[in-house]
Amino acid sequence: MSELGNRLKEAREAKGLTLEQLQEITKIQVRYLVGIEEGNYSMMPGKFYTRAFIKQYAEAVDLVPEELFEEYKEEVPTTANDELPQNLSRVNSRRSLDGASSKVLDILPTILIAILVLAVAFLFWYFVYAKDSDPEKQSSNDTEQNSVYMKSDALNEKEQEKATEENANKDEEKVVEEEEKKVEEEEKPKQEITKKETEGRTTTYEVENAEKFVVKLVPTGKVWVDIQNGKNYSFFQGILEKDGSDTKEVDLSKETEANIIIGNSQVDVFVNDEKLELGDSSSRQDLVIKYVKEE
Repeated sequence: MSELGNRLKEAREAKGLTLEQLQEITKIQVRYLVGIEEGNYSMMPGKFYTRAFIKQYAEAVDLVPEELFEEYKEEVPTTANDELPQNLSRVNSRRSLDGASSKVLDILPTILIAILVLAVAFLFWYFVYAKDSDPEKQSSNDTEQNSVYMKSDALNEKEQEKATEENANKDEEKVVEEEEKKVEEEEKPKQEITKKETEGRTTTYEVENAEKFVVKLVPTGKVWVDIQNGKNYSFFQGILEKDGSDTKEVDLSKETEANIIIGNSQVDVFVNDEKLELGDSSSRQDLVIKYVKEE
């Protein structure tokens, strides 16, 4: 067990939480929670998931994720890249310095034209230019300007680092949500309808792995039907006509069994939109459909 995993496990036990309860809180599967406590990050889907799962675990047991990442930074996988903002800042600095030199060159032709137009103006501008061109003063101006650029670079680097970290956190959360959704869909079993037995005119079916129990009758001709639950309570009894509006649908999700009596076979029977295979009899048929609810 890793030091970080032991720290998290102690915090979980201090709150009196089991791994199953922590799974309900964080929506992270137990196997990944065990992997975090054991420091077995190789079983994780990737670095994004590892950091995101550790963050969710820590928050659930009232620990500060950022402090854990800093304290155990040698143990926790990293995903951020700090080189790009620095490189961009250096490029911006060089462009700023080049722009300053270009401005000085733009002023020089104006001074030369003024010298040719008027001698007095030439003397005035000459002394002003000479004064402004003093090496010591120019050196002082350059130092101050470079100091301003350095401060600007430092601020840009911090802003870039902050933006990169925020984007990385958003990507981690999005990837975790998509992964959890995908895992839930993969692990969720599909509905299964099994024909158990046929005895006389009675056929028994069993419905498993279904979140609901909805029976729908679509007549293909004129037919008499009776839809009951397992206690012989009738939800519908009457004649259905093939006119496009006589389809009958009954939600039996609160029941464990449905008994359907059909006067003849001129009707299609659907359970949760899955069609049942009926016999070819033109006489009465009794269908018993048992609904095995999910635990």
